[in-house]
Amino acid sequence: MGKVLTVCLLLAAVCLIPLGALAQTPSGGSSATDAQAVRIAKLEQAVVDARSSGDNAWMLMCSALVLMMTGPGLALFYGGLVRKKNVLATMMQSFAMMAIVTLLWGLVAYSLAFSSGNSFIGGLHSIFLRGVGAQPDPDYAATIPLQTFMIYQLMFAIITPALITGAFAERMKFSAMSVFMVLWSLLVYAPMAHMVWGKGGLLNAALGGRFPTLDFAGGTVVHVTSGVSALVCALYLGHRIGYPKQPMPPHSVVLSFIGACLLWVGWFGFNAGSALTAGSLATSAFVATHFGAAAATLSWSAAEWWRNGKPSALGAISGAVAGLVAITPAAGFVSPMSAVAIGLIAGVACYLMVAKVKMLFGYDDSLDAFGIHGAGGTLGALLTGIFASRAVNPIFKDARGNTLASGLLEGNAHQLLNQFVGVAIAWVLAAIGTLVILKVVDLVIGLRVSEDHEMQGLDLSQHGEEGYYWEAPA
Repeated sequence: MGKVLTVCLLLAAVCLIPLGALAQTPSGGSSATDAQAVRIAKLEQAVVDARSSGDNAWMLMCSALVLMMTGPGLALFYGGLVRKKNVLATMMQSFAMMAIVTLLWGLVAYSLAFSSGNSFIGGLHSIFLRGVGAQPDPDYAATIPLQTFMIYQLMFAIITPALITGAFAERMKFSAMSVFMVLWSLLVYAPMAHMVWGKGGLLNAALGGRFPTLDFAGGTVVHVTSGVSALVCALYLGHRIGYPKQPMPPHSVVLSFIGACLLWVGWFGFNAGSALTAGSLATSAFVATHFGAAAATLSWSAAEWWRNGKPSALGAISGAVAGLVAITPAAGFVSPMSAVAIGLIAGVACYLMVAKVKMLFGYDDSLDAFGIHGAGGTLGALLTGIFASRAVNPIFKDARGNTLASGLLEGNAHQLLNQFVGVAIAWVLAAIGTLVILKVVDLVIGLRVSEDHEMQGLDLSQHGEEGYYWEAPA
């Protein structure tokens, strides 16, 4: 569409040039030449404005899609997986992040993530969104307002802590959850986002970081940090009452099914939007995202079918999410067939994490946040270092501007090491940061609901209401 608009504008400009001006001689045509130059300058500005408008519209739409991933997507997906006495409390945790993180982002978290600072954390130059307005920042996105970039990144900051709630579902106090998420966003998410995507970040591949880690849309920033933090939360809080002897099946796979479909659709904003323009790179990321999710759906279902004798709906939607997680860091760097390979590997690997490893170690990751996001994000980040292609995204160049190999299969074995460094930093930061925050919050206000409240259900004990009211027939 952008190319068609450009051609139309050029034709219009030509039509506007007076025929007499084209016949002017050099000696008598200075004024006509000046007028023509003005028209050309206006045309060039119109083309720039048209591209900016197109990119801005695309990014605002992607921002809405990513927000949809949290509510209703994740809220429904997680809400359906818990027992019915905890459905509202679980959905409320996702919804609360939409409000809490938004204000926190505007006050200080955006500045810590994306303003200039050191290699590990940004500064305070943009607190209260100071200087974040209509003008673009060429270091991040040259064709959209900085405020659009800010709001898009906010949607990532919202869903990331919301993912962690799946690990401690049905047993953490709402007050403790709220305080924990504020501290986690400041002490874990903001530093990791700065290191990977911020100016001067240690792992920033686009702006010359010391260990350039390829993370197109948040494999390390979003999924590794949330997944590892989820595991720490599950271990710290311990089992739910009755787990694992008492069956705790999902109360509504239908809700989870709808949530998973919304997540799949919203993920196009998550991954394709990370191109930050409405160009061919966005198309490439869109296609890779879809193929990766489809492949993981089938591989998880096949593994479950082989082990249990039948594929389940819950397994299929879990496989889709695992594939979406794994393709996230690679979406803007790999071809469609490489995306299929990543999805096939991720589907089987995440299934084994959920069905075998969790049972082997006995931790109570209620909704498998670590098995899908932690394991899938780690695997996807490492596979990105193998399958990344300069034909898809020529991100690395030498001093003369020549394109360099991106991944291991192209001969850049060192990139796999960079990916390991990025993953290791994400694991350490998330594990230590989460443990410290949990201990502090536990000491100050306590983390876990009482046994009576847990038996009663968090809907009533934390919010004084029920998700379902069963009225007796008249």
